Amino acid sequence: MNKTIFLVGILFGILAVLLGAFGAHGLENLVDADAIQTWETGVTYQMYHALLLLVLANVNVIPESHKKWIFYCILAGIILFSFSIYFLATNTLTSFDFKTIGFVTPIGGLFLILAWALLGFRYWKCFK
Repeated sequence: MNKTIFLVGILFGILAVLLGAFGAHGLENLVDADAIQTWETGVTYQMYHALLLLVLANVNVIPESHKKWIFYCILAGIILFSFSIYFLATNTLTSFDFKTIGFVTPIGGLFLILAWALLGFRYWKCFK
């Protein structure tokens, strides 16, 4: 499981760099400044949580079974939060109104919060 978590962290890190570069150079003439800032928020949160996956894979005091749930929360959080933000930031470029699926962004945020809470709780339980 640690190998999977680490590799997914690397994948999301690479994607964050690519998407950040795209936002800075590819979107600048296509969307307004607010949309660029929104895009950057998605990239920032994705990178933070990619790094969290790298850390999680190397925390040896938390049992694999508990790491799995933290991993799934981070995975769901990145997909629902960051990727919905990417769609919302580029909403003006498509005929589909991504604002109709905007409700998934806070759900993704809740998954990210839950991941951090589970990590803290499981780590605390290891030393109790």
